Amino acid sequence: MTRNNTQNFGNQQTVPNNSNHSWHLPPPYGAKTVLVIIVAAALLLISGKKTEIDKMFLLLGEAAGNVVGLNDSSQVIDGGKKVVNSMLPIQIFEVTEISRIENFDPDDLPMFSRIDNEEVTKTVVDPTTLELSTTTTTRSVVYSPVGYLLHVSKKMLETIEIAIWATLFSIILSIPLAYYSSANYTPNKVAYTLARGVVSLLRAIPELISAMFLVLAFGFGPIAGILALAFHSAGFLGKFYAEDIENANKGPQEALRAIGASKAKILRYSVLPQVLPQYVAYNMYILDRNVRMATVIGIVGAGGIGQELKGRYDMFEYGHVATILVMIFLTVFTLDQIAGKIRSKLI
Repeated sequence: MTRNNTQNFGNQQTVPNNSNHSWHLPPPYGAKTVLVIIVAAALLLISGKKTEIDKMFLLLGEAAGNVVGLNDSSQVIDGGKKVVNSMLPIQIFEVTEISRIENFDPDDLPMFSRIDNEEVTKTVVDPTTLELSTTTTTRSVVYSPVGYLLHVSKKMLETIEIAIWATLFSIILSIPLAYYSSANYTPNKVAYTLARGVVSLLRAIPELISAMFLVLAFGFGPIAGILALAFHSAGFLGKFYAEDIENANKGPQEALRAIGASKAKILRYSVLPQVLPQYVAYNMYILDRNVRMATVIGIVGAGGIGQELKGRYDMFEYGHVATILVMIFLTVFTLDQIAGKIRSKLI
């Protein structure tokens, strides 16, 4: 008679503890993992030498030593002080010579502006003696205490408009791309491959490069900036949208499919409620990114505050540059707060 080690108690079954059995966990890493880490570290060291990463850490070490008093000078600290000193104080007023204002009307001055007279000292060469002489003249100017701030605000508003239109167009363009890029909804393999290729192509071309060519086609102005940002953003949104559609919970989709719902209805009533909060987050991020990138593509003439930034920088007017940077920061910060409130209401 064989004794059964398993004892039954009603509907429950218990198995006695086997003291000879021991659990064995594999080591957290093996020889292959160590080899990969060594090879990666060697490649990083070689790349770091080429890209002067060692010099970067050396300069940062000198800066830290200068802060705590271990050395007298630091290239990083000295350069940073020069940048800060050149940008302060930030420029918010504007002075414009009346003779340079076309069709000047003293009764139609800008808000908070007034007419002033200021002395201008110039050093000129005397044509008779060929010696340097200093002359002082008086000129009439229009002084606006917040004139440059208002000017930058208008440029920033144009930048925001460029970003909004670019985001809107990118959303419209990315919706069909996302549908055909989703493996579980695309009609066939050819459509899937073509859609994925277009999405990759749009992401591969930087906005600055496409803006340079679009400026040649559409001329200087916001049109080139809107299209450049829209195409690049559509590549990102198309990829994000498609991946969320593929990763959505299959249960509700199968339930609707079982009662004969079409793909459009399944997307509307099953997939969209799941992915909508994340889509809003994507869209707000793209809008935030487009605002920042609109300042960059403006450098090549694609409209927005970037053109103003490039012009002031080229003229070494760093106080004006500081005003522009502060305006960009405040705009991005405000948009981030608005995006957070919108997303919190949808989740």
